[in-house]
Amino acid sequence: MNAETELWLFAVSVAASALGGMLGMASGIFIVPILTIFGHLDIRIAIGASIVSVIACSCGSAAPFLKERLTNVRLAIVLEIATTAGALSGVVLAGVIPTPYLFFMFGAILLLSAQQMLAKRREPALASATASVGRSTWQLDSTYPDRELGEDVAYRVQRLPIGMILMYCAGLSSALLGIGSGVLKVPAMDSALRLPIKVSSATSNFMIGATAAASASTYFVRGNIVVPIAGPVALGSVVGALLGARFLISISNDRIRLLFVAVLGALAAQMFLAAFGHGFYRGTT
Repeated sequence: MNAETELWLFAVSVAASALGGMLGMASGIFIVPILTIFGHLDIRIAIGASIVSVIACSCGSAAPFLKERLTNVRLAIVLEIATTAGALSGVVLAGVIPTPYLFFMFGAILLLSAQQMLAKRREPALASATASVGRSTWQLDSTYPDRELGEDVAYRVQRLPIGMILMYCAGLSSALLGIGSGVLKVPAMDSALRLPIKVSSATSNFMIGATAAASASTYFVRGNIVVPIAGPVALGSVVGALLGARFLISISNDRIRLLFVAVLGALAAQMFLAAFGHGFYRGTT
């Protein structure tokens, strides 16, 4: 592999991880189609590189998000239980449900998520949340610093059972389609749990690294993680994740929401195309 190819892999991973890190999504959802279409790589090799990039992206942005108190670690641990259970179920069900139906359902879910996030243009009223912090049964409520307001904003985790169900579905879809579940985690936390969008993105980013790490060993044993390819991708992912974290901290909630809705719409269109055999993605486990 020549230096020009390595530089291209690095640049691609920086851009993908910056966008993915800012939105709390797995960067693999951008890296896989880029590597397969423009890099002409086998999709298994591309997925192996994306797994490494997701771990690097999550680790790279973890420190800034934790320092800024955007990540709700306790909530992430609770939700990861449901996501992991869904992923294990997806492994069992893989091959049973026709892939085109899965892509179509996934596209419909993405469109519904985009509609829900677009309708909710303002953060929920937080006046009552200030008084409720610390009294939650689950002790998952917290605060985060809002630079626009110049103060800490309290929020309360709501409708946790519904959120757990949606996280299970996110893990299930991720395992069945081979696509990062962050694209569903953020809308679930935003719409069901009523979390501020910055908290949703940061917490999702923290979770996707743990999910990817669980499957990385399998891809390595299968020989799908090629070091000359995964190396530049991982390095670029760390740089991109740090940039994405800075963007998330400084950009307004409404702009993040609109950007996320735009990405959801584009991905939904791709899922519908894939349902009819014209998409970039193919179901993998």
